[in-house]
Amino acid sequence: MAADADECDYFVREIEKNDGCTLKVKQCYLGDVGCVVWDAAIVLAKYLETKQFYEPSSRVNVWADRRVLELGAGTGAVGLMAAALGAHVTVTDLEDLQTLLRMNIQENQALIDSGSITAKVLKWGEDVSDFLPPPRYILMADCIYYEQSIVPLVESLKLLSGPETCIICCYEQRTEGINPKVERQFFELLQQNFICEEIPEDMQDPEFSSPDIHILHIRRNV
Repeated sequence: MAADADECDYFVREIEKNDGCTLKVKQCYLGDVGCVVWDAAIVLAKYLETKQFYEPSSRVNVWADRRVLELGAGTGAVGLMAAALGAHVTVTDLEDLQTLLRMNIQENQALIDSGSITAKVLKWGEDVSDFLPPPRYILMADCIYYEQSIVPLVESLKLLSGPETCIICCYEQRTEGINPKVERQFFELLQQNFICEEIPEDMQDPEFSSPDIHILHIRRNV
């Protein structure tokens, strides 16, 4: 497992920020899906830097001092980008991903100035009181894959989100096996309590986007 891996069991994925600084995110050669920086995480991380959120020349920074929660953080790549942009981030995943998350936080601490980042355990469907009041943003990259996790994931989103919360969900649309069924179940369940807005490609990072990777803004149905 990731928590027991030696240094030689890791390899690094670099994510260059628009200011030229580089996030260095360790991944595991061996482990579950959470040990890898998936393409959807890169697309979402770079989306956080687009001009609608972050434009230093115009003094626009939506992330400054915002409370942000990442679900299913895995390596923590998306949360690290948000923290590097000035947000106060909590990255969450299961217990056996905590060592990898903390390692990546430590590795990139020098890039986090006005923001902050901590790692905590959160199992979907269980108590969320440690993460309340609701954050301003919830970030999710490629969290829609296990059929048995769909109901607890949506339940956690309901418990964690308030009327002002924006959930930014990025996922790669997969056509093989059970994936289409899982995606359909997720969105059917989600739309009972939430409104989804798909973000067009021309509002995403021009280099880091793909027709089969979707970004959604999701808000509570009020």
